[in-house]
Amino acid sequence: MAGLGKKPIIIPQGVEIKILDSKVLVSGPKGKMERSLPSELKLKLEEGKLWIERSSDDSPTRALQGLIRALVQKMVLGVVSGFEKRLELSGVGYRAALQGGKLSLSLGFSHPVEVAPPSGVEFTVEGTNKIKISGMDWEAVGQIAANIRSLRPIEPYKGKGVKYFDEVVKRKAGKAAKAAGAAAAGA
Repeated sequence: MAGLGKKPIIIPQGVEIKILDSKVLVSGPKGKMERSLPSELKLKLEEGKLWIERSSDDSPTRALQGLIRALVQKMVLGVVSGFEKRLELSGVGYRAALQGGKLSLSLGFSHPVEVAPPSGVEFTVEGTNKIKISGMDWEAVGQIAANIRSLRPIEPYKGKGVKYFDEVVKRKAGKAAKAAGAAAAGA
């Protein structure tokens, strides 16, 4: 989307933004977040809108303006409503449980894998195979979900592993199915 960095961020009711020298502080009903700003960009707050202005018009600075606008927008949304990711475990014996605030996963290894949530992120287990990761920091929620998924990515032959709730896995035919197809074609 060209020119997204030039659009203002609309500040909803109940959200307070403070602009310091090289930081932006966003506080709302769910908590507070802060982010350092590059020296090429300046923030301007007027009438419930936050504008991100750049010092030059070169390509890297324009890209930085769009990135920082998107990150500050996610901060505003995070302190208002928060973010969540859902994961699903598929496979015989694959289970998830909460033990003392940590997520304990049985993923076919000889030992259970424990994952501690970063600050501001919490886990919820629904049943034994569904995990909900929620928090106000968009980056932290997405990164911990990706880390959990990378422990045992879904495999395409039997469909076992950890996947995002809405992820579609293309299944492949195994050796036996290929051999049967080749024998039927040759007969």
